[in-house]
Amino acid sequence: MRIVILDDYQGVARDMADWRALEARADIEVERRYIGDRAAMADRLAGVEIVVAMRERTVFDRDMLGCLPDLKLLVTTGMVNASIDLDAAREQGVTVCGTSSGGPDAAELAFALMIALARRIPQEDRALRKNGAWQTGLGMTLNGKTLGLLGFGKLGKRMAGFGAAFGMRVQALSRSLTDADAADHGVKRAETLGTLLETSDVLSIHVPLSRATGGLIGADGLEQMKPGAILVNTSRGPIVEENALIAALRSGRIQAGLDVFATEPLPADHPFLHLPNVLVTPHIGYVTEDSYRVYFGGAVEAIAAWLDGDPVRVLT
Repeated sequence: MRIVILDDYQGVARDMADWRALEARADIEVERRYIGDRAAMADRLAGVEIVVAMRERTVFDRDMLGCLPDLKLLVTTGMVNASIDLDAAREQGVTVCGTSSGGPDAAELAFALMIALARRIPQEDRALRKNGAWQTGLGMTLNGKTLGLLGFGKLGKRMAGFGAAFGMRVQALSRSLTDADAADHGVKRAETLGTLLETSDVLSIHVPLSRATGGLIGADGLEQMKPGAILVNTSRGPIVEENALIAALRSGRIQAGLDVFATEPLPADHPFLHLPNVLVTPHIGYVTEDSYRVYFGGAVEAIAAWLDGDPVRVLT
């Protein structure tokens, strides 16, 4: 029996959980490289019965699953993974199990990106290191500004609390949000996406990627944003039309803090890496020791339970 842990970029998967109970029952392999080529991934997983996938980094659609006839168990970190075709897995007899999720890590990163852009931390750091330049621009005070939240689930609510602690006015747009619920959380319910975009000094995105949200914010929406506004996306890249966002950033009208992208890892020649009003991080919203201990601890538990014939947190 072979177990492959995918996408362990930091080389920490074996340290984040106690894998000893599985070592006598299977060979455990760790893949630290990002394998973007699908044929290469199929070759890497040939003959493997158990795979641990990190979030949505690797696509297990019908075609990929069809290339892996020996696969019996696929464990995903978290309980939702849009990159796995659950119907195809079920038809092929592959059990898909999840793990518990981490805490408010993505919300903390979103707020960190907001603060860094508002106070020009990356620009001032670069200028000071490069040539000793002292105080090269003016920052934005968050107190009294309006924080707009697109989505008001667990992370959106956490962001609302952060914003309130900084003295910000908070408004949110969500299909399920009522005026009463908004009032209970100390926020204002935005009537429309246009209203949210027009009146927010900072827009933070906290909706999942779906048919309804793909390309939700395009050129027209970006044009509605206030001059100098900050857009923060720690959810999924395609929620904002990439070419439209690049154009808006090149115009200098807005700033952006981005942790997610249409193509990941981000290509070395991507415009986002060369625009001065963009702060980019490599999809690290969930990349903390606390979350990794939850994820990999849950993966060990799921594998052991499946081997014992009593799988847990089954998604198929």
